[in-house]
Amino acid sequence: MSQTAVHQALQPEFRLLVLLVSIGFFMQGLDTTIINTALPSIASHLQQDPLQMHSVVVAYVLSVAACIPLSGWLADRFGVRNIYFAAIVIFTLASLGCALSSSLNELIMYRVLQGVGGALLMPVGRLAMLKIIPRHQFLSAMSLMSLAGLLGPLMGPTLGGWMVEHASWQWIFLINLPMGILGAWMTYKVMPNIRESQVKSFDLSGFMMLFVAMVGLSLGIENFAKPEQSVSLSLGLIVMSMLAMAGYAYHAHSHHNALFRSTLFAHRIFTIGILGNSFARLGGNAIPFILPLMLQVVFGFDAFTTGLLMIPTVLGSLASKPMIRKLIQWLGYRRFLIINTLLVGACIASFALTSADMPLWLRALHFFIFGLLNSLQFVAMNTLTLKDLSQQDASSGNSFLSMIMMLAMSIGVALAGSLINVFTGYLGAAQIESAFHFSLICLGLINIIAAAIFWQIPKNTTA
Repeated sequence: MSQTAVHQALQPEFRLLVLLVSIGFFMQGLDTTIINTALPSIASHLQQDPLQMHSVVVAYVLSVAACIPLSGWLADRFGVRNIYFAAIVIFTLASLGCALSSSLNELIMYRVLQGVGGALLMPVGRLAMLKIIPRHQFLSAMSLMSLAGLLGPLMGPTLGGWMVEHASWQWIFLINLPMGILGAWMTYKVMPNIRESQVKSFDLSGFMMLFVAMVGLSLGIENFAKPEQSVSLSLGLIVMSMLAMAGYAYHAHSHHNALFRSTLFAHRIFTIGILGNSFARLGGNAIPFILPLMLQVVFGFDAFTTGLLMIPTVLGSLASKPMIRKLIQWLGYRRFLIINTLLVGACIASFALTSADMPLWLRALHFFIFGLLNSLQFVAMNTLTLKDLSQQDASSGNSFLSMIMMLAMSIGVALAGSLINVFTGYLGAAQIESAFHFSLICLGLINIIAAAIFWQIPKNTTA
């Protein structure tokens, strides 16, 4: 295939399909970040401690992680249009439920449903494009769609802060309604219902073991700092999670139709990449949750200013895109990931040096540097993980990586929330700034320790 064909402009008949998938991608990206700046306001309205609001974030991300393995099978079995339509409807109705919630438990329940819809939106949308759009058009389609993925996180924190200040926190969820209605209407207009003629039976037992493993680990970590929950319950959930993981490891090796076959982990680079993603994402994924909370609860910033201050992290992420390939070619994956993992860890820990009177320009620069380093880290880890997989393992490996990425985000936020509450309980409520600082140092150290995983990458591994 010629270079010209690869970069050929997208034909008009596929543009509406790409717009439709972009709507789903935008909704999911927006909803992952828009809530972070609104958590203190939601806590005040629901008469909750803002330091206990990490459950609202964990509920969404964890349900996304848990339901990702379902997406491909459902699309093959019932058709991409039907499942994409169902995903948008679930996501939109759950958003309405979130806006109408009058208690924390009610909000968490609707966030779980929202996560189920979000788990199907992106994978099924991407699968529809892969099945419908010709290969020589696919790169152009993915490039256009990726813009929506960048706009969601870019707008999320600021839009959430603005809505809290000038309307109410309910609007961070109600904004999904017009997009959801448009997306549902477009789905039946522009997306054909392509399905596979022969679909293997779903690996329900494997899915349940993965579900128990993910939920048990996240909830176990999250409940550690809750005074109303016993330590034995948290330990029990973690032990249950470990047993489910061990059960799935045996299942993946012995079951011919397992969701993720154990042969995936015969690839050394893939295994290192998955382990690296599991640990090196904990701190990086917790920062978009912990920084807005610190700025508002500890330093007294309003929600809108907090949202504006989060923009430099996204700009740093955008600035990293042109340099990542050249850096990996120059340093190789091993040296680059070791160095960058240490830098990300040091940057996370350095947030403990900040105070309320820090100049805004210096704070914005600090956030920009973190966004730059964190994006370099994520892109390098993802490309390393998938680079050596065979064609037959690529789809399964990509789904497993997507699941691990969302699981790491869930555990990272749960861990950050638990650390803040543990240090607050130990130091006292009057020392809440120190509690945040110690939590950031711990998250940074976890990231630095993750460099030991990337030390195992063979020295000659290049882009």
